[in-house]
This record gives sequence, C-alpha cells and structure tokens, in this order.
Amino acid sequence: MDRRSFIRNGIGSMATLGVGELILLNPSPAQAMAYRPVADGKQRKIKNNYKMATRVTSVCLNCSTVCGIEGFVQDNKVIKIRGNPLDPNMGSHMTCAKGQSGPTVNDYPERLLYPLKRAGERGSGLWKRITWEEAYEEIARRIRASVDAGHPERVCIHQGRSRIEAEIGRFLDAIGTPVLLNHRAICSSNKRAANYVSLGETDWESIDAERCKYFLNFGANFYEAHQGGLHLVSRVVKARYDHGAKLVTFDVRLSNTAGRSDEWHQPFPGTEGAIALAMAHVIVRENEVDHDFLDKFVQPGLGTIRAWLAPCTPTWAEKLSGVAAADITRLALEFARKRPAVAAFTNRGTGAHYNGFNAERAVVMLNALVGSVAKEGGYCYGLDEKLSPARYPAPEPRPPKPIIRTDLEDPPEWPLANRWQKMKVGQVVFDFLRQGRAKLDVYLSYTIAAPMTWPEGRSTTVEVLKDEKLIPFHACSDVVYSEMAHYADMILPDATYLERWGLDIRNNMELQHFVTLRQPMVNPPGAATSFADVLFEIGKRLGPEQARYFKFGTHEEFVRHQCSLLPTKGADGKVFKDGFDYMKHYGVYVDSAAPKPYEVYRKPLAAALVQGARVDEKTRVIYKADDKGKEKAVGLMVGEVPVRGFTTPSRKFEIHAPEVAKVAATVGLVDDGLPTFHQVPSHVGLAADRLILSTFKWNVHTQGRTASQKYLAEIVHDNPMWIHAATAKKLGIKTGDTVELTTYRPLSGAVGDKAYQGTGQVVGSARVKAFVTKGIHPRVVAVSNSLGWITGGRSCEGERGRRVEVAARGLAPDAAQAFGPAPAVDDLEFGLWWDEKHGGRGSGVNINAILPINPQPLVGMQAWFDTVCSIRKVV
Repeated sequence: MDRRSFIRNGIGSMATLGVGELILLNPSPAQAMAYRPVADGKQRKIKNNYKMATRVTSVCLNCSTVCGIEGFVQDNKVIKIRGNPLDPNMGSHMTCAKGQSGPTVNDYPERLLYPLKRAGERGSGLWKRITWEEAYEEIARRIRASVDAGHPERVCIHQGRSRIEAEIGRFLDAIGTPVLLNHRAICSSNKRAANYVSLGETDWESIDAERCKYFLNFGANFYEAHQGGLHLVSRVVKARYDHGAKLVTFDVRLSNTAGRSDEWHQPFPGTEGAIALAMAHVIVRENEVDHDFLDKFVQPGLGTIRAWLAPCTPTWAEKLSGVAAADITRLALEFARKRPAVAAFTNRGTGAHYNGFNAERAVVMLNALVGSVAKEGGYCYGLDEKLSPARYPAPEPRPPKPIIRTDLEDPPEWPLANRWQKMKVGQVVFDFLRQGRAKLDVYLSYTIAAPMTWPEGRSTTVEVLKDEKLIPFHACSDVVYSEMAHYADMILPDATYLERWGLDIRNNMELQHFVTLRQPMVNPPGAATSFADVLFEIGKRLGPEQARYFKFGTHEEFVRHQCSLLPTKGADGKVFKDGFDYMKHYGVYVDSAAPKPYEVYRKPLAAALVQGARVDEKTRVIYKADDKGKEKAVGLMVGEVPVRGFTTPSRKFEIHAPEVAKVAATVGLVDDGLPTFHQVPSHVGLAADRLILSTFKWNVHTQGRTASQKYLAEIVHDNPMWIHAATAKKLGIKTGDTVELTTYRPLSGAVGDKAYQGTGQVVGSARVKAFVTKGIHPRVVAVSNSLGWITGGRSCEGERGRRVEVAARGLAPDAAQAFGPAPAVDDLEFGLWWDEKHGGRGSGVNINAILPINPQPLVGMQAWFDTVCSIRKVV
C-alpha cells in the first residue's frame, strides 16, 4: 500500500487525527479542496436567544487597543460581543468591526486542535500528533540541556502582542535568560522613546481630547489604526462637535483621519520634523509661548531655544516638505493662541523614518512651548500604566532577574533601544542569527507571524527559520496553521483571547488608572491550551530549582493572586469573596479616587522625600540616597518649593537631552542632544524615476491577527497600490492595471554598523494592481499591509472550497461541545467571493516581503517609510 494512504491530508483531518498519526499541512494551493454541495442545498441557522445567554466580561485582543468587552454565551458558544461600559476608555457598549468579529475567532474551521511534532523536513508540512505530556517533556529537556551547559541565554521567546508579559517574564527569569524578543521596533519604539526623553515617564500619551480645542496631528491615522484610536476618535468627535475643536493632519496619504480633518497637508516623506521645528520657530518668534512653564520646567532656557530655532524658518521647511510657508506660519499661530487646551501628537507616519526619533521629539516639543503639557485639554499622560508587582503582586517566590546580556536582545549599535523599557530591535533578530552574532538552542514563538510581518520576511526570516543549524529547535504556539507554524518543529495549539485568562492595562483617555480582566468565555476546543499555562507546565518539569516558581498552579491561580489587593465591594453595593471575583463580575477596576494628573509636575514633594535630600545648587535638582547610598533625582526646587517635576535626569521637560548626546557619541554619532532635523539620506537628490513606498493599515486588520477572520477579510481582502493621478499619467497607468513594484536598499542605516548601510541594490519585486487617486503625495506610492498570506486558512489565503471538517468527530462528548453544532452550509465553501481563480480580486500581496531591514540610528525602529522604489506597467 502507498505510504501516502497512511498520511492524513489537510487541516480538515485534524479533528479525527489519532496520537502518533501523520498529517500533511502544506500551504495553498497544495491544500486545494474539492467542491461539493451539502445534501439538500439548504442552510440551517440556529437562532440566538440573547435573553437566555450568559454575560461574561473580558478584554478584546483583535488589536492593541485592548477594549473591555462583554460576551454573550449560549451553548458554550460566543454569539455576541459588545463593549463593557465600565471600561473608562470605552464608556459604552460600542465596539469596532474587529471587536464585533470576536465570536468568529473561536470557530476557525482551520483551528489547530492538538500538539503536533514535525515528521519530515522542516517546512515540508508533514506532522505527527503527540500528547501534551510529550510536548512538555521534550521542551523541558531541551531547556534543561542549555541551562546545564551554562547557556540559559540560548533559550528565547519571540512574542507578538501577548498581553501576558508578567507570565512570560517569570518563565524566562526562572530559566535565567533575558532573551525575550518583541515587535516594538517594527511598531512604535521611536514614539515611546521620544516621550521618555521629553517627559521621562510615559510610553504613550493620553491626550485630554474631549476638552482639547486644537489638534495638530502628524502622521497618526487614529480614525482607524492608532493605538487607542477608537477611544481617541470618540473624544475628538465630541470636542469638534461641542466646542468647535480644529483637527489638522499632516500625512502623505488621504487616510480616513486626513479625510475627516479640517485641513490635510501632504508633506514630502520624512519631513514632519522640519515642519514641527518651523512651527516652533514661529511660536517663539511671535512670543506665543508659556513663559512660566518654560522658565520653571523646560530645559534649556528660552534664549537657547530661540537661537537654535533661528534657522528653522517656514521658508526653510517649505523647501524640504513642500508645505507652504504661509500655512506653516498660520497653523503655528492658530495652535499657540488656543493654548493651553491644545495637543500636537504623532504616530508611525512621523516616527517610522531614519530621522523619526527626533521628528517625534520635535512634535512633542510644541506642547512644551505653549504650556499644554499635562493641562486640561492638553498633551497629558498617565502615571501608573503598568502591572506593577506592588499593586498587582505575582505569587511568591519570584525568580531573580537575569544579569546576562546578548547582542540578540540588546544590540550595542542601538544604545537607546532598551534605555527606558525593553523595546528591542526585533527586525535584526534573524539576520543576527545568520551573522553568528548570537546562538540559540530553543526558540519559542508566540503570536508572531514573522514571515508575514517582518521586513524581508519571505527571504531572510524564512531562510533562518528553515536552517536547523541556526535554530536547532522551534516550538510555535498559534491558533491556526500560520506561516510561522509551518517552519516549526513542534506546534502548540493555543487558546484564543476569548478562551484564556490575563490582567490587562492600558493608558486611559480619562486620566484614571484602571485594570481589566481577560477571562475565558468558553472552553478551548480539542486540546488547545493557553500559552501561559503551557509555559507554567514546562516550568514545573525543568527541575527543582525552577519548578518552585510555578507551585501556584494554573494561569487562573496566577491571575487570582495578581488581583489579591483589589477591592471586594463594588460601587453598586455588591460584595465579593475577593478581588478576583470582583474582577470576574465587573471586568474592570478603576481607581476613581485618585486625582487626574493635571500639572503633576507641580505636585509638592512628600516630606519624607525632602528629609535628608540634597539640592544641586546649579541645576536645583533634588537628590536622595537609597538604601545602598546611591543618589537618585527625586524632584526639583521651584523657587523655595520642592516639587515632583518630570522624571527626566534634569527633572524638567527636556528639549535638550544631554543623555542622548552622550549615548550617541558611544556609537560614533555626533548629536547635539536637541531634536535637530536631518534629511533621510536615501531621499536626498531622489532620482526622477524613483518614488517612495509607504505602507498603511486598514481599520479592520491588525498585522497577523485578523486576516483569518472571514468577517474582516471580506471587508478588506486585497491591497492595490495607491498612486497619484499625475504620476500615473506620466507612466501610462490606469486604475486596475498591473504594475511591477521594485524596492531598493537604503543609503542609510545604523551608525557604526555597515550591515544596514545599503548601496541601493534591489531588495525585491512584486506585482500589484494600481489604484489611481489624487489622495496621495505625487512622489509616494502606498500599499496596505496585513494581506497576501500563503498559509493561515481559506479566508486569508483567498482559497474558497469545501468546509474542512474540524467539528466534533473523534472527540469525547464534552470536548465536542466546545465546537457547537456544525452549520449545514459552510460560507467559506462558496461565500469566499474574492477567490481570484473564481473571478475575484484575490487576497493581495505581502508588501513586507520586499521591504528592507532598516533600523534607524540610536533607537533602532524600523524605517518602514523610507523605502525607495520604482514601478513599471506590466503589459
């Protein structure tokens, strides 16, 4: 008999796969399915009875906004999601499309149900079902070998947006490895770094938007893709309706936010910092500054600022950006004259450039000049936006923090990457492994579809993932058979965010500290298990030294302990056994007793901090020695009053940051410590036949998290290239034409590291349909990301066909109930109408695959929007 007849084929066989049996999971189109109608051709629906459904609070994780939600469960199936109005960011039952899609994530036809072990070459798609005990023991054995060999740092976790940082941190600390790799450098590290340098105490501002009168938006598309965008949008809309607040947006593309703004301006890519500096020049020149704030709380003084800004005229900025000098002047004065209820803010459109760190700082500086920092209606920030152990204690004993460092998690070329928090430089991970800059024995990946979301993901990333010498063992935790899972040695079927526990925290637009509880609404199907519980089970098997850190039991018990200091009585008078039960009922705790942190920098220092402190006579900074005798800045003398100030080294808002200049010198970079503008090197003298490629996110997609959800994929499933009408006319391109898009390596990169200083050679090419519009800068083309999947299910692959039978066959009755009744008609069999083979527009192109690895200096954020490209019409 043919050996193939012993091998199950396709994810549809997962539900009946026995332990030890083989299954072949290949990317489409090798996984093509035959089409067949159901017996009677009719679709039977189960009527949802919302009155009989059970309400369960939890937290959405279809994007980084992590909204509090309420789910309604009937027959162990989530039938409806809405917002939790007790979440102060939400304040209502409203949710976005991604939130509404929540009920579909548990019922992917292509869900992974059981642990699988590779049974062929890595990437061949041949797998064998194993038990969880086998999985735990093998992973633990491999980790023990690294620890016993004296190399715990050769064990790492590479995570996407996990929201279980405390749990993952505990596991790695118990092993003794610091190597937790993340995606921060391909997301928001420049923005966070700019806030830390300027304010010293927040990674994400909380604009007091509802009370704001003027918004200067540099590159943030918060109407659809900003972190916390849903909550910011609702408050901006209210401010505009209630008191006529003005919204001005600078963006190379007519995004949804730009289209809904009072004014939209199209700067040349990477020149937002120049515009901000020119606005600052006007504000200072016209004396429209907050003198009291500048004199007491800003470094350096106004005289130095004025001299530094003197060359940064609106005319200078116009030559660089293309935005009219008259508009720059007018907008700067409008903004300043509405102070202090104004906010200038940014997002990736400004930060994801070679000069993005200083551009972000320049924009934030505008708030300091007009005194809107921490003012009502201004640029505000929270003071407690972390799950601190003091407030949310983890079970004892807790493992010590590792003292090892490696180039992989802390590359010296980018000395500001981990200065304030662990932001990492994740886009270089695979290339560093290829270069031999670090070694790994055990690589655990979680919710990170690197072949899809990484620059050069289909080349550098895949090459390294396939190389068993560079990554000897890879275990991947995922919900569906993803592009990451395809290159693993072991697959660990994960629970969805509606099937697991976790505490979650987010900056609050109402400027109140709050925490939310993620709790299971239903049981996971098959043997799917949350990654936190998987780590805890592995930890118990590592050996006595490590196992003692996991005696608390399950993830549920871990979270219960974290809630032990929370109240037991609700505002409605209900009394609960403990804080955990309080959170299970309400889903959220809000510290409403704490005052809003308006002008918190003026808060008088507590007497205990003043006692025994030393005041530097020159800087007026107040220093206090800790238990080990090490002095630390704790406040600032303002006149004769000791106040909190900011938590920067100078205890002031730092426009001039000596620390930045000092650190830059260590990598051979001359930096004056000010947010000075430097042009993107690759854009200087840009050839006439070259354009700049930008990417963007739609409101219904989040990198690798949403494309497998049919409800969202049918809203946006392809990604044509936006091109300006004038540019298209020159090239003879019309909407719908196929063009070949070719990208080139940048003429810039990390100072001191030649690996990312390109010579303009080709990175790659892709064919894409054109969309001609006037809503984009003439020198820019744009393609959305999150699409163009090879593996991940029919929805994201754009491959319609027969339902894969993952319902309940071969499972115990209690496990079978986790799936709910199977529908009589599978809407992915015929309802996936964008299948290109059947006349649809297809599932798009993975644009990240042809974008170069391009970390900007100091912080290391990926300079996504600097990519130079050329296009040609395909005849």
